[in-house]
Amino acid sequence: MTHMCGRFTLRAPPSVVAAQFGLFDTPQWAPRFNIAPAQPVAAIRCLAPGGTQRQLVWLRWGLIPHWADDARIGNRLINARSEGVASKPAFRIPLRRRRCLIPADGFYEWKTEGRGRQPYFIRFRDDRVFAFAGLWDAWEGPDHTAIESCALLTTQPNTLVGQIHDRMPVILAPEHYAIWLDPAIDDPARLLPLLGPYPPGEMVACAVSRRVNSPAFDDPQCVQPA
Repeated sequence: MTHMCGRFTLRAPPSVVAAQFGLFDTPQWAPRFNIAPAQPVAAIRCLAPGGTQRQLVWLRWGLIPHWADDARIGNRLINARSEGVASKPAFRIPLRRRRCLIPADGFYEWKTEGRGRQPYFIRFRDDRVFAFAGLWDAWEGPDHTAIESCALLTTQPNTLVGQIHDRMPVILAPEHYAIWLDPAIDDPARLLPLLGPYPPGEMVACAVSRRVNSPAFDDPQCVQPA
């Protein structure tokens, strides 16, 4: 089975995201119901040691390591398994120096049922915005095209997600945002303990339409119960 978290939502207004993550300015965007790999995703980075001055940037989903010969490698690197992230060549340096928060308010996982795969939408009961743990890198092509891109960290599933899939994205607790973003912290031993499964108590999962399978659909029907 794949370990991919391959779709998520950011339906909340930008002002809510800015307030929650302490951004000093609020970029505008439309609600998203089916964010897919290779698309731009909102990511929060820290501008200076200490983790307080935060900026929202747009990164391409699918990490292209700075040393890559070909940008297409990013299509395979949408997720990073937290268990091996400190030693994998593509993720080792980003883990130490280039971490980000990826705001979201739900994500999709697929459960194999019979011959098909049924998508489920997973969110917090109160529908609040949360943050995936992300890594980013900056790549420059032979023609000097510059692309900043990112990957989502994944971990073992909690008991709710485990009924659907064998992996889940890492959702960081708000009290860990500052540590995760602080560029002065570069010791994997301080970072890896933050990457476990989020407790399932406040989360809910609901089967939704297979419409979400196609990135062409990005509308409220994607999250409607099937």
